[in-house]
Amino acid sequence: MIETGSPLADAVLTDIECSPSPYHAAERAAQLLRDHGFRQVERGQEIESGPGPRFVIEGGSLMAWIQQVEHKGFTVIGAHTDSPNLRVKTNSDVTAHGYQQVAMEVYGGVLLNSWLDRDLGLAGRVAVRDAEAGVKELLLRIDESILTIPQLAIHLDRDVVSKGLKLDPQKHLVPIWDLSESNPDEETSPAGVFKQYIADQLSIDQADILAWDLMAYDVQPPAVIGRNQNMFASARVDNLLSTFCAIHALVQLQESVGEADSLPRTPVVALYDHEEIGSESATGAAGSMLSSMLERIAAGEGADRNQFLVGLTQSFVVSADCAHATHPNFADRHEPGHHIVLNGGVVIKRNANQRYATDAVSEAFMVRACERADVPVQFYIHRNDLPCGSTIGPITAARLGAPTVDIGVPQLAMHSIREMAGIADIDYLFKALLSSFELN
Repeated sequence: MIETGSPLADAVLTDIECSPSPYHAAERAAQLLRDHGFRQVERGQEIESGPGPRFVIEGGSLMAWIQQVEHKGFTVIGAHTDSPNLRVKTNSDVTAHGYQQVAMEVYGGVLLNSWLDRDLGLAGRVAVRDAEAGVKELLLRIDESILTIPQLAIHLDRDVVSKGLKLDPQKHLVPIWDLSESNPDEETSPAGVFKQYIADQLSIDQADILAWDLMAYDVQPPAVIGRNQNMFASARVDNLLSTFCAIHALVQLQESVGEADSLPRTPVVALYDHEEIGSESATGAAGSMLSSMLERIAAGEGADRNQFLVGLTQSFVVSADCAHATHPNFADRHEPGHHIVLNGGVVIKRNANQRYATDAVSEAFMVRACERADVPVQFYIHRNDLPCGSTIGPITAARLGAPTVDIGVPQLAMHSIREMAGIADIDYLFKALLSSFELN
């Protein structure tokens, strides 16, 4: 059991532990919503009119909202459910030099070295035959140390200390998961070994497996760390921390206001997949999911298309992703006038070239929301001489035309298999997001 001293932080870290893939994260969020009275709407189902909490789920993406009596625009909190990792290739069986291995494809901007010498499990979804629906999706989680990628011994790579580790993602990131019974000098690719293993785990026939979206993950659970136990280490902090803070904020909002039409705008949480690879997908932020769902929600509130478009001009978007904390060993990689510390509060991220969507108007909105919730604020600016990353903020701003602010919790080791952040910042982010929903 995770014990941080904060019930909310305990809950969020448990949520992260229960979400080894985007599909598990979306389902975990959906279950939290169901437990608090949110009604699930099928993606192709008409949204009924009238107030109330609802959500839709599609693969690794989810949208949830509290529908109002009258349409007055939206407050959208966006986050993403995916993290950089290694994903199983279609033809996955590899046998080489006495070992059975699983062929993997790199997903997103992975810190490759962090995946070496780790205990890896498997998680994701499997598409299988179904007599009634034709195809159905099954979630799979193998929370055991079945895969590992051993690092080459220093005796065989003496330059690693002076020149650094260099990994070829095609050759050096193929996990071992068994010993081979074939001749170690022969390289063969036995068909169906991995597929049969998955079938056994799901208790189905191998022939019923049609496809999969499976990925490796670190089976080590989140841990409270530090002399004063005020930090934590975990996989997938980027960006499941924002994902579940947003869900808990929406649940808290629903419990406090019920179905009364007392909110300044319709509160929406949009959780996307595929942010780590650019968001260009049916369930990514660059797709039509958000805009089409917002228009349908507005229609459920009695608005026509013109009223919906007017409502967008009165809306605000909060893009919640993680932010870079200043690394004490690499302080020269950070903008000297904008140092960011763990447990220092919510970070507002700005970039003159719109790698983050924050401008003066949206920043002012977020500062007011944080002031209202008594949450400290930090301001992040990237160095001019380093390329700046991005997130869903600019994409959402461009598609909706609504003021958008990019914020996040500060962290270290971003895109590592195991990241690090401050415990107090979890509560800060939750309070800031809740306040954003309530702010005029």
